[in-house]
Amino acid sequence: MKFLFVVGDGMADEPVPSLGDRTPLEAARIVNMNRCAREGIVGMVRTIPEGLPPGSDVANLSLLGFNPRTYYTGRGPLEAASMGIPLGEDDCAFRCNLVNVRNGQMNDYSSEHISTAEAKKLIHALNTSLANDGVRFYPGVDYRHICVLKGSFQDLFCTPPHDISGKSISSYLPNGQNQDLVRSLMESSIPILAAEEVNRRRLQEEKLPATQIWLWGHGYRPGLVRFEDTYGISGSVITAVDLIRGIGVLAGLEVVHVEGATGFVDTNYEGKADAAIRALQTKDFVFVHVEAPDETGHQGDAQLKVKAIEDFDSRLLGSILPRLEGDYRMLIMPDHPTPIRTKTHSSEPVPFILYGSGVEPNEVEGYSEKMAKRSGIFIEQGHKLIELLLKGK
Repeated sequence: MKFLFVVGDGMADEPVPSLGDRTPLEAARIVNMNRCAREGIVGMVRTIPEGLPPGSDVANLSLLGFNPRTYYTGRGPLEAASMGIPLGEDDCAFRCNLVNVRNGQMNDYSSEHISTAEAKKLIHALNTSLANDGVRFYPGVDYRHICVLKGSFQDLFCTPPHDISGKSISSYLPNGQNQDLVRSLMESSIPILAAEEVNRRRLQEEKLPATQIWLWGHGYRPGLVRFEDTYGISGSVITAVDLIRGIGVLAGLEVVHVEGATGFVDTNYEGKADAAIRALQTKDFVFVHVEAPDETGHQGDAQLKVKAIEDFDSRLLGSILPRLEGDYRMLIMPDHPTPIRTKTHSSEPVPFILYGSGVEPNEVEGYSEKMAKRSGIFIEQGHKLIELLLKGK
């Protein structure tokens, strides 16, 4: 038996007025997901335990079978693991966004999806000016980077920048233990980035410059149990996002890199499908993650989110499904909702599809939030969902 877990990050949503009061899933043409739903089991699952932040870090730990209440320490250390950044006991890893702040408001949490090549030059400039024995910056992908600080930050509260799009940043600056250090680094980054040729060129090209860094998602090194030790099967992770790669690294899963995988709507869907089929030749379990629906949700762009979901269905699933052979089971789902209305994550339960060998259909008409709720199947503890995939019941 082979097992696939295919995740459209942030794919779930609320009814959107511009889509005729339909959710993006309801508005999208999703031939493959609808077929899998009709021939499989559809239900709802809570991936964000009550009281924990509704992020992809918490949600994807749940999906891979890790109880976030036990294993979650923050987003930063998960991404640091993906990047091969060693963390000592007193090293706290922060997610470091290159953001665009305009007139005191969070104008763009990604600096208009600044390129990786441009971002590396900016991170290098920050290290040149700000790094010391207790501060170090590490370049990641696009706008997503890591800052490692030595010290105690357990009681520091930081807000994700994508949660405050269009809002004044003054009410959302880091607050609590060692806040002065973190705020000082964010403030100090402003003149450094402004002086960089990368940003001057972006302005000339009428692109948004990265005006400062935003530190959030901090935590210390977690101790995940190896996936194979828990479930007795080998596995791979396919994603463009350091967060998911990091969870894979810490869980002992092979990380598969796909050329052209961007974490946005221009990602290489077909390349991910090819990589998944190849991985199944040597592995028992493959986790395929697509970030595009989440990013379009953060942008508040309903039409673009519909397109991202349709591409997920036609270009990824449409390429995987015809090539599956023998006995297999597949879970298809979002990790959490990213509603167009709020432009940020929510902790509401999400719809899932279980499809494949040994699965007895529960006779739904298709795949959507509404149909999943009507099914009457609800899994309260998201970290137990993977048992449904592996056992088929």
